Amino acid sequence: MEKVLVTGGAGYIGSHTVLALLEAGYEVVVYDNLSTGRPEAVLPPAKLVVGDLSDTETLDNFLAQENFSAIIHFAAHIVVPESVENPLKYYSNNTSNTTQLLQLALKHNINNFIFSSTAAVYGMPKHIPVSENSPLNPINPYGRSKLMSEWVIQDTGLAHPEFHYIILRYFNVAGADPKGRIGQSTPNATHLIKVASQTALGLHNHFNIFGTDYPTFDGTCIRDFIHVVDLAEVHVLALDFLKQTQKSGVYNCGYGHGYSVKQIVSTVKKISGVDFKVIESPRRPGDPPELVADPSLLQKEMNWTPKYDDIQEIVKTAYLWEKKLNNI
Repeated sequence: MEKVLVTGGAGYIGSHTVLALLEAGYEVVVYDNLSTGRPEAVLPPAKLVVGDLSDTETLDNFLAQENFSAIIHFAAHIVVPESVENPLKYYSNNTSNTTQLLQLALKHNINNFIFSSTAAVYGMPKHIPVSENSPLNPINPYGRSKLMSEWVIQDTGLAHPEFHYIILRYFNVAGADPKGRIGQSTPNATHLIKVASQTALGLHNHFNIFGTDYPTFDGTCIRDFIHVVDLAEVHVLALDFLKQTQKSGVYNCGYGHGYSVKQIVSTVKKISGVDFKVIESPRRPGDPPELVADPSLLQKEMNWTPKYDDIQEIVKTAYLWEKKLNNI
């Protein structure tokens, strides 16, 4: 049985990917400092090792004792406003730690590497949908820290022909495990569907829509929402693809169509049956009017067919998880 290291595997997307890897027959070890991850999200038989990527000596010793065939690297800070306020935290954790992890991967002959990146590397794209060849112009330290990490990974692949990678650029990830085992559990998470679900459950007294004057059909931002279980499955496909083809690449992860903030709010109201209070607020800085993926490369090269491309299903699983998480 092949053994895979998943950094940040106690987090939202990481824990769903761990579950998908287990179901695909992999042995999984999670390495996580639990700064935002939760130990209960790592379901057995996956093993959790608590550690920080910046502690290279401990990580080096750990990798020497194990025999990993691949690394899936999630561990990162992801809050855009925080990255503006504290950029060094993001460059240190996201870019420096990725660089150190790559050095150790090479040292221990772990030559399959899958990296969790983001549509934030595109910044404010001029053309929708966004292809992998769209200009890279991140507008905040979070996006820049991820793009720098991509460059480090790509340069490592050029310098070491035995090293192969896949970079996955996520669009808006939402939803939860349909069986209710795990979900988005990060405290103070800013995800749109999560916050709207919390508002429907009475955990907030109102929901803010930031900006209603965008050049979209209803004036609110449009986003491509991908169900977390479909995204987790992409990681398993990427790992299999990497082993079979040894072909490195970059892939957008989304459905290729978007929903506006107002559409999401009305869907959450419909699923929950609660007509919660909505306040229209001014725009936030740095929000692109529309962000929708062109996922055709992923669909073609990895034969990916999403199973949960249904906004009602995405909202329903997110809402039910929020109820469970808050014992409501």
